[in-house]
Amino acid sequence: MRILVDRDLCEGNGRCVKVAPAVFALEDDADQVRVLIEEPGEELRAAIATAVATCPRQALKLSEH
Repeated sequence: MRILVDRDLCEGNGRCVKVAPAVFALEDDADQVRVLIEEPGEELRAAIATAVATCPRQALKLSEH
């Protein structure tokens, strides 16, 4: 699986960081999220799916490719 971030949509709300801090980061002065693990293991799938679902701008996608 691979995490995709639409940079045109991401506003840096940080909800993804709250539910999956091992995968996403938001620096203090940043206005967009940073993906720490672009191709995470299956053990993180549930947290990532929650992050994708809670993104208010729908900027995150989970790809199986």
